[in-house]
Amino acid sequence: MSSINDGMMVILSSPSGAGKTTLVKKISLQNNFQISISHTTRPPRTNEIDGKDYFFVNKEKFEDLILKKKFLEHAKVFENYYGSSREAVIKNLDTGKNVIFDIDWQGTEQIKNAKLNYKLITFFILPPSRKVLFERLSNRDMKDKNIVEQRMKQFDEDILHWKNYDFVVINDDLEKCYNEISNLIKSLIKTNDNNYDKNFIEKHINSLLQ
Repeated sequence: MSSINDGMMVILSSPSGAGKTTLVKKISLQNNFQISISHTTRPPRTNEIDGKDYFFVNKEKFEDLILKKKFLEHAKVFENYYGSSREAVIKNLDTGKNVIFDIDWQGTEQIKNAKLNYKLITFFILPPSRKVLFERLSNRDMKDKNIVEQRMKQFDEDILHWKNYDFVVINDDLEKCYNEISNLIKSLIKTNDNNYDKNFIEKHINSLLQ
């Protein structure tokens, strides 16, 4: 059972390559924020550390955790599984820590549908353009052109879910985007006001789909 001293959940989602992971790490450096470290079946990328970036497990272990209902949310993305530990998340929230998630729209819907008695704020991160997104994906330890093309194709489907989020933010400049998210979190905590320029966002979405 939650109380006024509990932490809140903050979700950042985005199409692959839009920068949500970097933003999550920056926000986690703020006082009283804790990253929800996901389990995944995908292999580590260069410089990723088990237990810090992800808990890297095999498919059999992941499916066993699903059967035991250990995940608050889980999803299959690009042939790999990802999931957030229910026990770890609830423990952090109950001790007053704010938990920030780096998950996709599938996981976000599962958490929303769980109707947990904790405050929840959701953000969807967009790239400034398709060209910039392609460049980011091409430079991000992805030597296989087929993988980049697969993610660009998935991009058109992923961004259609932007309307299901409280806020949509364009990651044109990392520091500016980070400040915008931080300010929105603070303003929502104080005033419960989630107004922002949806018309501008919708125009940007249309430009990304062209």
